[in-house]
Amino acid sequence: MHKLLILYATQTGNALDVAERLSREAERRACSVNLLSLDQYDPCLLPQEQAVIFVVSTTGQGDTPDSMKVFWRYLLQRSLGRHWLKGVPYAVFGLGDSSYQKYNFVAKKLDKRLMDLGGIAIVERGLGDDQHPSGYEASLDPWSSSLWRMLNMIKPQFLSNGPDVVIQDTILIDQPKVQITYHNSENEDSRFSSTSDLTCLSIQVGSARTVHPGKALSDRSTPGCFLKMVKNLPLTTSNCVKDVRHFEFESVSHALQYEIGDVLEILPGQDSIAVDAFIQRCNLDPDSFITVSPREMDDHNAHDSRIPVKLRTFVEYSMDVASASPRRYFFEVMSFFATAEHERERLKYFVSPEGRDDLYQYNQKERRTVLEVLEDFPSVKMPFEWLVQLVPPLKPRAFSISSSQSAHPNQVHLTVNVVSWTTPYKRKKKGLCSSWLAALDPCDGTLVPAWFHKGLLPVPAPSLPLILVGPGTGCAPFRGFLEERAVQSRTNATAPIIFFFGCCNEKGDFLYHDFWLSHSQNKGVLSEAKGGGFYVAFSRDQPQKVYVQHKMREHSKRIWNLLSEGAAVYIAGSSTKMPADVTSAFEEIISKENGVSREDAVRWIRALERCGKYHIEAWS
Repeated sequence: MHKLLILYATQTGNALDVAERLSREAERRACSVNLLSLDQYDPCLLPQEQAVIFVVSTTGQGDTPDSMKVFWRYLLQRSLGRHWLKGVPYAVFGLGDSSYQKYNFVAKKLDKRLMDLGGIAIVERGLGDDQHPSGYEASLDPWSSSLWRMLNMIKPQFLSNGPDVVIQDTILIDQPKVQITYHNSENEDSRFSSTSDLTCLSIQVGSARTVHPGKALSDRSTPGCFLKMVKNLPLTTSNCVKDVRHFEFESVSHALQYEIGDVLEILPGQDSIAVDAFIQRCNLDPDSFITVSPREMDDHNAHDSRIPVKLRTFVEYSMDVASASPRRYFFEVMSFFATAEHERERLKYFVSPEGRDDLYQYNQKERRTVLEVLEDFPSVKMPFEWLVQLVPPLKPRAFSISSSQSAHPNQVHLTVNVVSWTTPYKRKKKGLCSSWLAALDPCDGTLVPAWFHKGLLPVPAPSLPLILVGPGTGCAPFRGFLEERAVQSRTNATAPIIFFFGCCNEKGDFLYHDFWLSHSQNKGVLSEAKGGGFYVAFSRDQPQKVYVQHKMREHSKRIWNLLSEGAAVYIAGSSTKMPADVTSAFEEIISKENGVSREDAVRWIRALERCGKYHIEAWS
């Protein structure tokens, strides 16, 4: 039996979505498929495969997704040689964002490495771009057409009916991948009666997220801890276009443990009105108890190990019904359950190649939610199994920690921009997690499920000089860095820090104004007396815009002196143009102050990166 292997590495779910779509396209061409995440696959088997398709996303500043790290290390072994993959046909499709400096870096690296190991490209690698008016599908559609055509030419045994003979979808759409078991509610209601509120909540959240079949939830099931908000302070003035908040949390479950540069992930609460509206729209019983399991799993004992959970709790903690946009396949499945002809036709048009751009405008551009889409197509009666499979999972949101545990032993602080925007059709939208946090009243004692993780910014030694660049909420991790170094400086000599901060207006969004100034005076860790410095760029307080890179050029000699002394560079903030502009400013400064060419300055920074002294944490 010829099986086509499809391997994916995803961070946000897009690569999984593409891999599943290619898998469906293959099955519709009567091609048998094996679909796996890269961390489920043994890379030593690669030379034995008959054909492999890779779908990989690029995260952050050109990083591989977590699920790909072990596989990539294996592939980089010198012992593998140029003939290791001799003759193995492969194809690579990458997902990236061209506003990042290292656009689709992972797909490009993977393609080159597979070729170096002797693999044969079935088609030229495809690169999906989030910035394209139609998103990554603009390049996926033509790429997949070429893929099936070329695969049929080199391996005709895979597609016995040729590349264009497609089985009718109705045959393939009979069975969703999950099955739902309903339980006696009287037995289940008594299960939690003797447990504390906190334990009960932990079990409920953990159960809801454990029984969800989505892999995205598997390592984020039971919360690492529960936090209680103790402060919710605005950092911007009321007339400022931005709403940036300072949040302080205390642990209510166990002692906190984190380091500066770490990241806090929070599972946001969903609007209860939206959850109830979704349940009502789908004709579900919110009080029924359910377990969810993969349909292929015939072992009934495996079902028994799952704790039944109330349907409403399951929706609330694991299905993103009111903020994430559904995927293209959601519309395809909807078309089979639409009973009104005009709705069915519109849904079929949306998923056709001709309707792709209109679907992108209607769905992703407008950030239509699952609930909004279902309300727009009232004749669709989708079984709950399909909804569980296709509604995007509710994901935790990650924030850079803006405190030091040395300064605040049982607290963790966040600096959060409360996200809101207007869609192309003038619909007002809000970020789910930031809006939820901003609306929390510390007096209410709401329990916040959370997890701590290592970030991209390693902890610097007290003796390491630092050059920090953090415009806007990019200052968040550096507030923690400074708190930590201030504590260290009480007992030991510490190296100097210079910090470049940027905001729009001195009076509107000068975040933590008093904090920075207090550390830049009276021999504080940012003071010039200690070899440090604090420099602010107010971009809108004068006719010409002034950004952090302009301030860096003004102080180029100081930057070069610290770099010469072995300083480490840390950059944090918006992923758009800022990291590239700041890196370019560093290249210019090194070239000018060190009297070398721009090419040598670029090599200088690459050497800094290699020895772990040039770090970027950027977010969109």
